Amino acid sequence: MRVVIAEDLAILREGLAGLLADRGHEVCAAVGDGAALIEAVARHRPDVAVVDVRMPPGFTDEGLRAAIELRTRHPGTGVLVFSQYVETRYAARLVADDPGGVGYLLKDRVGDVDEFVTALERVAAGGTALDPEVVRLLLRSSHHAAGGVASLTGREREVLALMAEGRSNAGIAAALVVSGGAVEKHVASIFGKLGLPPAGSDNRRVLAVLRYLEG
Repeated sequence: MRVVIAEDLAILREGLAGLLADRGHEVCAAVGDGAALIEAVARHRPDVAVVDVRMPPGFTDEGLRAAIELRTRHPGTGVLVFSQYVETRYAARLVADDPGGVGYLLKDRVGDVDEFVTALERVAAGGTALDPEVVRLLLRSSHHAAGGVASLTGREREVLALMAEGRSNAGIAAALVVSGGAVEKHVASIFGKLGLPPAGSDNRRVLAVLRYLEG
């Protein structure tokens, strides 16, 4: 896996580069701002980029806006946003047009290096990796009327959140301690209420739901 890292804090930037290299991945570039990220991805064409949200010059949302631009210019490159902050408006935009290969993890909620690397590999392969808190805020920020997300039951919302984390039906069943058949019924009901046709894989279903939520 070939990776570009965009992180303004030098210690964290070098730490990420080191842990990825130790696990056999190639870090093509490690940069400190959004403009350098776009340039590095154009030069190296990595499999995935790790991007912080707040970077120079304004330390607001430069990294996330650069990630959106990156996805437009290089749709084949996965993007894993790795930050302390959740920007729901830009997170929704990030997954709206071509959301395959997108992740959003919160730094203070990733307690295991292997968990982070696994999520990064999943994004590089075209999957999703969304922190449950990001999913919760995306759902809360949805402005759809009663015919959409608001019409879901509490259990269906739980299933939707677990789907958005990238879990399979079996993984959802294990997390909720229910049968696989029950999960399948919930998934079918979710898509019926959201007006979304079932797709061929869990990741595709998750991405379709998130695209709908972005509206």
